[in-house]
Amino acid sequence: MTTARPQPHDASAPPSAPARRHHDDSPEATALFERLVELDDGPQRDAVRDELVALWLPMAHRIAGRFRDRGEAMEDLRQVAALGLVKAVDRFDPARGAFESYAVPTITGEVKRHFRDRMWALRVPRRVQELRNRVRVARRDLLERPGTREPTPAELAAHTGLTEEEVAAGLEALESFSTLSLDAELATGDDGYSLGDTLGESDSSYDVVVDREAAKNELRRLPERERAILYMRFFEDMTQSGIADRLGISQMHVSRLISRSCAQVRNEALGQFSRSRSTS
Repeated sequence: MTTARPQPHDASAPPSAPARRHHDDSPEATALFERLVELDDGPQRDAVRDELVALWLPMAHRIAGRFRDRGEAMEDLRQVAALGLVKAVDRFDPARGAFESYAVPTITGEVKRHFRDRMWALRVPRRVQELRNRVRVARRDLLERPGTREPTPAELAAHTGLTEEEVAAGLEALESFSTLSLDAELATGDDGYSLGDTLGESDSSYDVVVDREAAKNELRRLPERERAILYMRFFEDMTQSGIADRLGISQMHVSRLISRSCAQVRNEALGQFSRSRSTS
């Protein structure tokens, strides 16, 4: 059995090429930024900017990778991150420090805005979005522990410092990027049975009940003759001339009494409504 002997070092051989420098410590990037600041808008400046974007694009892709598995395609996230990189390159001032310190929050903010403004089919309060993100991160952290089962709302609340009600809102928002049409058919076995069919409708009868209760007290305060006239007109469906004949007064007088009584009851009912709103 033979073994290979190490070859003697050839001092005349050229030294091996140094490892390629990363974009974040490349003096080439610094020189390009200094040149970019000096150039006016035009093809030459665009070419320098494109070169800088290509140089730093791997960093933008790494930032986009932090947001994977959140319901958005990775290619779309990379495009959003690249847009943030372009904005960072355009706005960066080399005299203010390292580009990476400026670019990372700029790109990250662009990706977060994409989720906030584009991913939700309906505009939801930012508080709900923040709860969703905190619950999602906590759930991921807890599931990374070996042998861990799906965490309960109580465990998520303890991990995040949120209440269980806030955790429930965050969990509900986890799958709430998209909306469901009211025409979507339900899996109930009944053909044509949609989600909209399960929703209730406004019942005008409730308004009648509310109006009657609001008017009841003031009706009791009316003089007996006015109460009798309103009863004959609206409950017995008598005409004004018929009421006038029964009471021995003119039809014009009946009309004035009805108008005055209704206005008095209405004003009192509306006043009660206004007072209740001001104290609530």
